[in-house]
Amino acid sequence: MFSLPKSIETLIAELQRLPGVGPKTASRLAFYLLRSGQNLHESLGNALINMKNGVNYCQECFGLTENNVCLICSDNLRQKNLLCVVEEVLDVVAIEETHAFKGLYHVLHGFLSPLDGIGPSDLKINELKERIMKKNADGENISEIILATNASVEGEATANFISQILKPFNLKTTRLARGIPTGGNLEYIDKLTLQRAMEGRGEF
Repeated sequence: MFSLPKSIETLIAELQRLPGVGPKTASRLAFYLLRSGQNLHESLGNALINMKNGVNYCQECFGLTENNVCLICSDNLRQKNLLCVVEEVLDVVAIEETHAFKGLYHVLHGFLSPLDGIGPSDLKINELKERIMKKNADGENISEIILATNASVEGEATANFISQILKPFNLKTTRLARGIPTGGNLEYIDKLTLQRAMEGRGEF
């Protein structure tokens, strides 16, 4: 019975641990690497090692940085009184690409999911409270918290939970608008999205 060398099977198995990579994709990647030159192997290996050893969590927002504080938090041109709460670092990337937000971020690193055993203590929620208290104590009062969690059951639950614990701070708390996507047909839009679009309608 034919079988691949153990080293290739191991590489394929490791590649399958990456999100979105199935057996066929992992096999194609493994054989591509096998055919590639030594330079690619070394540069890819070094990139992985440097990323693991050189990337830290920002002490302020818990985004990614190679220093103690990320470029966004250390940028004096950002609006320090606006704080956007997101689930993951990639959400920061998505919002930054719009160039529509000039405030600061706070990365939760996940969402509440009791069925998966993920509770408030598993996210950066306490750190959010401490950050707000510290800024208030330093005279850098935050005027608005934008809850930019995903439009999912878990994202809504996370946003609702955070809004409740922030009430004692008497802060303006907002939620990202929900509506019909460009090019969307009403008959195919889910009820929650259509309801949010109707409630959040604006003047034409």
